[in-house]
Amino acid sequence: MDEFQIIADIFAPLATSPGAFGLTDDAAVIASRPGFDLVVTTDQLAEGTDFFAFDPAADVARKALRVNLSDLAAKGAVPEFYLLAVALPQSMTLDWLKGFAGGLLADQQQFGVSLLGGDTSRGEGPLSITITAFGFVPAGKILRRSGARIGDHVYVTGMIGDSGGGLAIFRRENHTLSESQRDYLTGRYRLPQPPVAFGARMADLASAAVDVSDGLIADLGHVARASGVCIVVDADMIPRSDALQALWGEGIEAIVRAATSGDDYQVAFTANPAREQDIMARAGDVAVTRIGRVVAGAGVELRHQGQPVAVSRSGYRHF
Repeated sequence: MDEFQIIADIFAPLATSPGAFGLTDDAAVIASRPGFDLVVTTDQLAEGTDFFAFDPAADVARKALRVNLSDLAAKGAVPEFYLLAVALPQSMTLDWLKGFAGGLLADQQQFGVSLLGGDTSRGEGPLSITITAFGFVPAGKILRRSGARIGDHVYVTGMIGDSGGGLAIFRRENHTLSESQRDYLTGRYRLPQPPVAFGARMADLASAAVDVSDGLIADLGHVARASGVCIVVDADMIPRSDALQALWGEGIEAIVRAATSGDDYQVAFTANPAREQDIMARAGDVAVTRIGRVVAGAGVELRHQGQPVAVSRSGYRHF
């Protein structure tokens, strides 16, 4: 298939918004929405760095979309649209593309988003996927990294470190996990579970937020720096799954490893302690855990049994 056949047969069925014009034009239209701000984010995934060549095509597609939805959740935005740019290697097959589109369709139905357009090209290197996602938040209500205040509590959704554990398994780290524990962790690496709906529900309760993509400590560091505060994290409160504890153990070294692993795609946020009851009431089926507090100072301080813990590497670095 050539580029235009791929667009028409594989991707056009995903472009359900009228503003996408069925992917028959060079651009798309997003209608203005009075009373709301448009929030835009983009992420690139590369084979060999963010996913493996042997990963199912549907999972690769869904991960590429979900890492962007995680960013929107951390802004308090409701996702609506996305653009897709792919550089396909020479070895790409039609069956793989159909599986990829199937994964996108499944997540479009789950999260209520649609494809607006993008670009399809042939690449000389490994598969590269870039998605730009768009969402809406009430005007002036976007959650930023700079809103944390002294006295706020610090929270995180979901479990921390599961994706890092899954990656370790793919890299053949020795373990004695059961099949279900192994599949749980590798599944979290392949397919993130961002709290998309909860992001919008917490928008008027949180003071600052960030998606946990490079590691909990590293990403909270962005909030601390932007807000001009220190974030103190209680290591024993960081939520970790039973499967991850079976893989890495329960000691402080294992906790640090979980807190500095990347690819969790959960949301860490700060809020006035008086809002905690409302936060938990709105959490629904999303696990929300209080893990620390905001104090005067700078940076992130991890503490275990009241004592500071040295963290040599706060998270993943791209360069």
